[in-house]
Amino acid sequence: MATHYSGTAAAALLLLLTPHGLGQTNFAGYFETRLQQARARFQAGTNGADAAWQLGRACFDRAEFSTNDTQRAALAIEGVGVCRPLVAREPRLAAAHYYLSMNLGQLARTKMLGALPLVDEMERHFKLAAALDPKLDHAGPERCLGLLYRDAPGWPASVGSKAKARAHLVKAAEIAPEFPENRLNLLESALKWNDRKLGVAELKSMGELLPSARTNLTGAAWDAAWADWSGRWDAARVKAKSLWKLKD
Repeated sequence: MATHYSGTAAAALLLLLTPHGLGQTNFAGYFETRLQQARARFQAGTNGADAAWQLGRACFDRAEFSTNDTQRAALAIEGVGVCRPLVAREPRLAAAHYYLSMNLGQLARTKMLGALPLVDEMERHFKLAAALDPKLDHAGPERCLGLLYRDAPGWPASVGSKAKARAHLVKAAEIAPEFPENRLNLLESALKWNDRKLGVAELKSMGELLPSARTNLTGAAWDAAWADWSGRWDAARVKAKSLWKLKD
């Protein structure tokens, strides 16, 4: 699933892990079922560490389609509650660090001004995940670091940095160039920064990878991601054509 946080200084955080333009209820049923299955495996004590981080992932995914902050916070707290002790037990398990940070991001979305204190912890665990397994979730740790640096307020309020954002988003695309989310993030960033050279390159790359991606990333697990990516791709092409006066 696609990964992407924002009142005052905290406002930029609330969109980071949020898929763009997805209906809140369209896919809730599917991810609720996945969550219940993950809870059952975890409570049965099967698969040990794998069952724990998979429950953390399921909490994050289900929280994406929450209809209110109370529900989102409860799911995030559950995910943090299973991943934080897992990090303590298995400090070299990349998925534990990654899904701890992802659920901290969901929690941050419910806190407004209270989101900023969570950013340093998120950054730390995304970095650890990237060092331990850079290919996890199609370069998810690098992708999330790039978005965190892009969308967070800059110093001294928080960790925001265009240079760091670009470096990590580019690295994510280098590690997993076939994954649409990585290319879309670069394209949207180029539009945000009015970087025509980067944007035109990513328009080309995205157009080339979509046919194979649609063949390889199929099934119910990917339906929500494709709903997200398709809308963002259409919007980015329209904006790029207008901003950079591109021809059809």
